[in-house]
Amino acid sequence: MASLLSKVQTLISANLHALVDRALKANSVAVLDEYIRQAEDNLDDLQDALVTVRGQVKTLKRKYELFQAEAEQLDADIDRLLKLGKEDLAIAAQSQYNSKSELAQEYKEQWEKQQIEADKLNDARLKLEAKLTTIKQEREHLLALLELAKSKEIAAKTIRSLDDLQGIGDSDIARVGEQIRARLDRADAEMELEATSLDTQLDDVLGKARLEDQLAERKRRLGLAAE
Repeated sequence: MASLLSKVQTLISANLHALVDRALKANSVAVLDEYIRQAEDNLDDLQDALVTVRGQVKTLKRKYELFQAEAEQLDADIDRLLKLGKEDLAIAAQSQYNSKSELAQEYKEQWEKQQIEADKLNDARLKLEAKLTTIKQEREHLLALLELAKSKEIAAKTIRSLDDLQGIGDSDIARVGEQIRARLDRADAEMELEATSLDTQLDDVLGKARLEDQLAERKRRLGLAAE
């Protein structure tokens, strides 16, 4: 359990900006795909663990309530036996009461401990789900950005080729080359505007993701987070 929570915490604390930067430098979304794969695997394990622990919580709570009810009944029986002057039976009942009370207390402590573990698991699950959603959104934006970068690289390569063409051709070839260069310059300017727009969207999403994480944490503290 501790190992699983440690892995999940590492994924939750992963720096989104650093992941995006690495993907951009590598010109690939593979780094984000690997994060998503690990996060989804750990999320499945986390869900299984949470179901198990919640089952234990219910079992321990039920046993606590059972022994507590029996202890309370014995407590009342002891008083009645003493009033009837049946001290031998009262002693036997007191012994049973002590045993039931001790068991009830043990189950209560175990129940409360497992409830804390269940809360930790659920909190980690909510945080990891939020982080995973953000990473998946960033992957789509990054794909578009990388495609735009590839298009600009092709445009730049074409322009360099036209430079070579103008150097060796006659005036007609040079004129055609200049017209094509003008079209490519316009296309390049449009792509730069799109890139700026994507960068702005990327910053907006990152800001929104932080706000969503903060709201998720606040809801957890207020007890408003969905089970």
